Amino acid sequence: MTELSGLLRRHVADGSLPGAVAAVARGDDVEVVAAGSVDLAGTAPMTRESIFRLASVTKPVTAAALLVLVDDGVVALDDPIERWLPELAGPVVVRTPASPVDDVVPVRRPITVFDVLTSQAGWGFAAGFGLPAVRALLGVQKDGREVRSFPPADEWVAALAGVPLLYQPGEAWLYDTCSAIQGVLVARAAGTSLPDFLAERLFAPLGMTDTGFSVPPSKQDRFTSCYEQGPGGLTLADAPDGQWATEPAFPLGSGGLTGTVDDWLAFGRMLLADGDPVLSAASVRLMTTDHTTPAHREIGALFLEGDGWGMGGSVDGTRYGWVGATGTSAHVDLATGTVALLFTQVSADSPVPSGWLREFWRLTR
Repeated sequence: MTELSGLLRRHVADGSLPGAVAAVARGDDVEVVAAGSVDLAGTAPMTRESIFRLASVTKPVTAAALLVLVDDGVVALDDPIERWLPELAGPVVVRTPASPVDDVVPVRRPITVFDVLTSQAGWGFAAGFGLPAVRALLGVQKDGREVRSFPPADEWVAALAGVPLLYQPGEAWLYDTCSAIQGVLVARAAGTSLPDFLAERLFAPLGMTDTGFSVPPSKQDRFTSCYEQGPGGLTLADAPDGQWATEPAFPLGSGGLTGTVDDWLAFGRMLLADGDPVLSAASVRLMTTDHTTPAHREIGALFLEGDGWGMGGSVDGTRYGWVGATGTSAHVDLATGTVALLFTQVSADSPVPSGWLREFWRLTR
């Protein structure tokens, strides 16, 4: 038994996880381990082909999609997003982060594509969830694990326009909302839906055959149940025939995808191959380069824990990737050529990584 297998089997045995799939690839050397079951009832064993809710591990994929349009010359990094999202033209900003939502000042400059790609547009979450502007945002940028709680994209953008920015564009790194904006921006700039664009420009070229915003009936036998921690242990949060059984009204670029470890492995290897066959090397460098300042990292410390942020994922030296609140983790180390993935079906109840996730990171660095 390998160390990776032992780690997974130990946490399945102690009841922390119903099951999990991990993949670690270094060049042609790939180790994939599946342990446990797809649900608490043990109706089927977890396998390499099991499908998971990716949650925020969606974010790197959405950023890559927008950068495809940058490579195509359809959008430019310094373009104001209001060209495609006129609802978001001329937002207001709360005078200070703690100010009431009606104590606002004008935006100093337009929000750009670069601001949105780097999560610096001014909308999003920091540590202070009780701040008035953040409370207002929570009514719009809801829990991404509840995909059915979101209205259609156009309605969502219109609602977001009524929420003041927490900071001026470029002044802060804030979590989550910019990735949802990226998805809408891709669809409008490309003149198609986000699912169709991803399928044509990313998933088909990379062979990501099991990734999408819903799981069809023909694949639901491979779709894992999702759980959350309750006072008495794990409780069912979403079943295979639940929220992902049909296409959502709003395909969330911030966290709506489902997929397998092999599909995300193909995406990670694309990054290691300088973007071939879907992105330019320049766009991969943009994705995997830290664009934050010390002030940005201090504001985002609850989520970043001292790391930087590129486009769609965190940056820790040469390591790029992110985690999902449904129990997923995906990272690429550009120096060692390693892709390390851990997919579980137990939702996190805080931004602080779980013990089994930290163990996985220590093992695979």
